[in-house]
Amino acid sequence: MADIIAIGGGQASFSFISKLRSLGYQKPIILICGENHIPYQRPPLSKKFLIGELKKDRLFFKPQSFYDEQNIEIIKGQNVKKIDRHQNKITLNNEKVLKYKTLFLGLGSRSRLLPKNLSNGIPKLYYIREIGDISLITKEFSYKRKLIILGGGFIGLEVASVARNLGVDVTILESQERILKRTSAEIVANHIKSIHLLNGVSIKENTSIKKILKTRENSFNILTNKNELIYADFIIAGIGAQPNTEIACNAGLLIDNGIVVDETCRTSDPNIFAAGDCVSFPFNKDLIRLENVGNAIEQSETASENVLGKDIKYQPVPWFWSDQFDVKLQIAGLNNGFTRVFHRQSDNKNSFWYYKDDQLISVDAINDPKSYMVGKKLLEMKKNPSPKDIVSNQLNLKDMLRESK
Repeated sequence: MADIIAIGGGQASFSFISKLRSLGYQKPIILICGENHIPYQRPPLSKKFLIGELKKDRLFFKPQSFYDEQNIEIIKGQNVKKIDRHQNKITLNNEKVLKYKTLFLGLGSRSRLLPKNLSNGIPKLYYIREIGDISLITKEFSYKRKLIILGGGFIGLEVASVARNLGVDVTILESQERILKRTSAEIVANHIKSIHLLNGVSIKENTSIKKILKTRENSFNILTNKNELIYADFIIAGIGAQPNTEIACNAGLLIDNGIVVDETCRTSDPNIFAAGDCVSFPFNKDLIRLENVGNAIEQSETASENVLGKDIKYQPVPWFWSDQFDVKLQIAGLNNGFTRVFHRQSDNKNSFWYYKDDQLISVDAINDPKSYMVGKKLLEMKKNPSPKDIVSNQLNLKDMLRESK
């Protein structure tokens, strides 16, 4: 029996329960993980774990002994099939019923799937979302065969860089007019694209699958919307993610592209909190959903504070990173609705500063950690450096923290 139950085996639930303990909460906690693993990190799956630089045991946030010592009971390999809000209880797949006073939903998201009329014709189609996906993909990499990646977002680009470093022939198909269409300005996308092209990645934009033509047992040709034939041995799809909201929806919680929470991370039921990839939350007068580790950590920790009786409003400066070849892209803020972008360059360091009229709203930094850190700080302070100073390189970055109004 536990007053607090958390559902989900990813970053959000781990951050939630860890923060509860650091704040002095000592009562038992139950954590329910759908996979047969203790909570682990997802971002390295398409980066260091995929290329083999990170061992499996390093994926886990903490060893099992941590949970034992902290009086946290982990139920592995079970999903919650029903939330009964009226009786404050949940039912697991094995029919076990657990009572709660406070429920936390760190349900995460899942890979968006290809339509069945296409996926059924592909003998080797993979997605990256769980540990089990990686062992299958690395086996394909070992044969150094021809790979097609569907989607030119961060997951697709990260996988492409790993595959090329392992000697795999890679083609990216992006259905929109350019890669990173949803997240970055064209000038940034072009910079990232040039790095991939230099490393031998073929990128075909405005291109999607029209039909699968099988050639032999495990190989096939893709016929594109441009009537181009592309041979492949296997496909990895990175075409986005969708929030896991089904049990919340069935329980009658408010849903809008995610489980809707307020600034305190409460759902439409005051006894249920939620955070991470599965939620939509208020941000600059809109409801948004973020799929990144920074949001999962900070939002979940805010939920922990409020579960224990505080009234803290979650007002983030979102942050994110992506590793591709020898490039580290770091992002602070959100560029939604930007009207201007200014490029700052020094040696091999590049940063791109997004403004909405005269307001700084986001910074993309490529191999430029100082610009990222200063930009993030400026956003937190709500300061707006002059674009003239951004591009001139004559003003030291740290001076912007003092000079900005």
